[in-house]
Formats: sequence, structure tokens, C-alpha cells
Amino acid sequence: MSLSTCDGVRSMTGQGHASDEGTLGTIRVEVRTVNNRGLKCNLRLSDSLSAMEGKVDALVRSLISRGSVSLSVSYRQPAGLSIPPINVDVLTAYANKLAEVKAGVVGDAVVSIDLASLMTLPGVISSDRGERSEDEGLWQFVRGAIDAAMSNLDQMRQTEGSNMATSLRSDAAVIAERLEQIRELAPGAADHYRNRLESKIQRILTEREIESQPIDLLREVQIYADRVDISEEITRLESHLQMFDSVIAGEAEQNGNAKSGGRPEPMGRKLDFVIQEMFRETNTIGSKASDSSISAHVVEIKCAIERMRELVQNLE
Repeated sequence: MSLSTCDGVRSMTGQGHASDEGTLGTIRVEVRTVNNRGLKCNLRLSDSLSAMEGKVDALVRSLISRGSVSLSVSYRQPAGLSIPPINVDVLTAYANKLAEVKAGVVGDAVVSIDLASLMTLPGVISSDRGERSEDEGLWQFVRGAIDAAMSNLDQMRQTEGSNMATSLRSDAAVIAERLEQIRELAPGAADHYRNRLESKIQRILTEREIESQPIDLLREVQIYADRVDISEEITRLESHLQMFDSVIAGEAEQNGNAKSGGRPEPMGRKLDFVIQEMFRETNTIGSKASDSSISAHVVEIKCAIERMRELVQNLE
């Protein structure tokens, strides 16, 4: 089994279960996942399956990339296998040998041979517990139940992830709308700042009776005015929004999967990095733009980004 990785966003939170019954016994699997920065597996297996713990751990890690996973596997052998088989040949051999020893040591004296004691001798009770744990047929039986439980878990995580993706796209649309309004306001805000700065400098020069060439004044004003230019930040924030949308759509995952030939990296980490960059550019816009209308849009963008950040922390 391999979980599909190109059909949407997945939540890290979910649960799944499965059970099966056959000639090899009865098995029940329960799995739960919660948020975690990396991948953490907590396995609980029946004693008779303890030798399979390594295989189960590897299987879980091949199906889940991120989160804290709690997997419980309960297994009960068929009724006929509940009593360990007795090796009659070995038991008979012990009894015959003891009879020979008894005849040679005590002769015809009556000496009882305790059957219960014979049962404790090596080889009389056949223990196939270790052998069954390594049996390929039993492993396939166990794996089938785990696969079914993981598939059930994946469906739940996909459903929740789809709802989260809808919210993320909605907030991204809010950011794009606010950013477009900032783009329209930016030239006027820059001109207003430039004119205000020029008037202030001119007033100070006049008050102090300092003569200055117009070209020098314009050059100094332009140097300071350039510091409030936010066109580059707007362009970069738009680029981050496009990257965010492509990751949500699965394009980045598909490309990465095609290049590596394996399972792509978790989407949540990539979205988290993109959001960090979006917040950085928004902060810069807010600090550079000296316009109350732009500041109001920046506040709304930050609120949307914060909502997105909280959701992304729950994505695989």
C-alpha cells in the first residue's frame, strides 16, 4: 500500500481502525495521529507479534511523513493454537531413558516417573511463538490489517485537510485583494511623502537662511523618498502568494516526486516557510509605508497570515 500524495492537503490529526479474522487468528488495529514537528511512532503490539515491531515501525514511517503516531495491534491466535503442542517423540524418549536409568540404579524397586516433571524438560513443549512471529504468512495478515487502518486514517486526514485548504485559499484571496489595493495606493503615498519631505526641508533651510541649489535638494529628497518605496516588497509578496497556491495545488509535490522518484516532503513544512516569508515582506511594507490607508491593509494582511500560520501548523 502507498498513500497518494498528489490529491490534496492532509491534516496531521486523525484516527483509523481495522479488524480481520481468518485461519491465522483475529486481529484488530487502531491508529491515531496528532501534531508533531517531526515523525514520532508509538507502537503497542501483542506479545506474540513483538518480533515484528521493526517491520511495523518501518511500514508506518513509509506511509506517514509527519506527526505523532500511536498504533495499537491486538492479535489473538486461533483456539487450536492457544495450547502449545507437545512433542510426543521427545517425551517418550525422556521416559524410556529414565526407565533405563531407574532399572540400572534401583533395580526392581518401585520408583514413579512424574509426567509433570517430564513436561518441563527441554524440547517437550514446542514453542513456535518466535517462528510464527517471523512467518511471512502471519506478517502479510498483520500488514493487511495495518494497511486497512492506515487507509481509514488517510481518508479522515484528507477530509480535514481539504477543509483546511479551503480556509487557507480564502485567506490567501484576502491577502491578494488587500495587496492589490496597496499597489494602487503606493504611488500616491510615495508622492505625498516626497512632497511633504521636500516642504519640510525647504522650510528648515529658509528658517536658517541656508541657500541650496534645487538640484541638490531634489537629490536628497529622492534619496529619502526611495526608502519608502514598497514596490519590490509588493512584488515579492505576490510571488510568495503564487508559491503558496502552487504548493496547495500539489504542483510542487508532484515536481519533487518526479525528480526524486520517491515520496515527496510534507506539504506543511513548505507552506510554513512560505508563510514566514510572506510575514517578513508584510512587516517591511508596514514599516516603510507612511500612509494610514496602507497601514490598515497591512493589519488585515497580518491577521490573515496569522490565521494561515495556525492552520499550517496542523498540516502534514
